[in-house]
Amino acid sequence: MTAQHAQPAQLTVTELTALMKKGAGITVDAAAMDRDPDTPFEAYGLDSLGLLGIVGELENRYGRALPPDADRCRTPREFLDLVNDSLMAGA
Repeated sequence: MTAQHAQPAQLTVTELTALMKKGAGITVDAAAMDRDPDTPFEAYGLDSLGLLGIVGELENRYGRALPPDADRCRTPREFLDLVNDSLMAGA
């Protein structure tokens, strides 16, 4: 029997803001994003190309493809829900 992780990987708001900084050069306060996760990415200055870069980084990190519409999410909540649901389904 192989060992399984007790809990699947979950992308957090803090990790998302770090990826926004690394991939798109956009500094976002994680606490502010956590308070209002329905603020559109465009309000932070993140466009679809920047989000696509984050999707690519996450696919490399987790070694699996994310849903094809991940780069079309409009808000952090939508993105985190989609990514985390996908990670849990693949765990």
